[in-house]
Amino acid sequence: MENVLEVKDLCKKYIGFELKNINISIPKGMIIGLIGENGAGKTTTIKAILNIINKEKGQVKIFNLDLQQNEKKIKQDIGVVLDDSFLSEYLTPKSINKIMKNFYPTWDETLYLKYLEKFKLPLDKISKEFSSGMKMKLKIATAISHKPKLLILDEPTTGLDPVARNDILDIFQEFIEDGEHSILLSSHITSDLEHIADYITFINNGEIIFTKSKDELIENFGIVKCDEKDFKKFNKNDYVKYKKNKYEYDILIENKYEFKRKYDISVIDKPTIEDIMLIYIKGEK
Repeated sequence: MENVLEVKDLCKKYIGFELKNINISIPKGMIIGLIGENGAGKTTTIKAILNIINKEKGQVKIFNLDLQQNEKKIKQDIGVVLDDSFLSEYLTPKSINKIMKNFYPTWDETLYLKYLEKFKLPLDKISKEFSSGMKMKLKIATAISHKPKLLILDEPTTGLDPVARNDILDIFQEFIEDGEHSILLSSHITSDLEHIADYITFINNGEIIFTKSKDELIENFGIVKCDEKDFKKFNKNDYVKYKKNKYEYDILIENKYEFKRKYDISVIDKPTIEDIMLIYIKGEK
């Protein structure tokens, strides 16, 4: 399967924090969800991928081209949504349209205006006066309307109500439907990723913990809830981590079918992506 993005051994050091040998691949036509708690390295990873911040080492290839050597060409085909937008808050959606028409040869004014209408964004109001949700919708409309091949999005549904989030997720699904477009999407709203992501990459404390298909996480992983007596029966090599609560243990299992056969367990709960992430972060081995 052809990859539109390949990140190899990317490293970045700050005082008190370090990205350590980050490796990420995005196949064409797929949505990759990047998860992790605040401060885990999601935004730093995205900014290093985009060459917004300098990295100590590592290679980034987009569309099979080295980003360092082909940055201008590559970025014509990338749509980006970051918290700190490069657009002035004193611009109106109408003035953004004029700027983008000159900046991107592929800018689609009709598509942009369609999104503004869909999102109920006024043409002549400066974005500084928009709510946080309206600002995010404007960023997404702007990112998509020059018809990029790859979207890189940092927390794009933050600040949106459930209905607006659902509309945005539908747009992302439509974007990759033809199999020629891809998305890297970081989010702390893991329920959104359960709806649309094909793969999940989990980053914690600057390190990639795993990259797995969403279906594998939801279908193969499980959580066993038990008391201390039953917990002591389990070999620690047969589970990922456990979290001790007031009255019971939550044990994260990577292969619930094998675990069920080995220990004759009748009930293993189906976890959410958030459940898995929390036990990895808070749990013990």
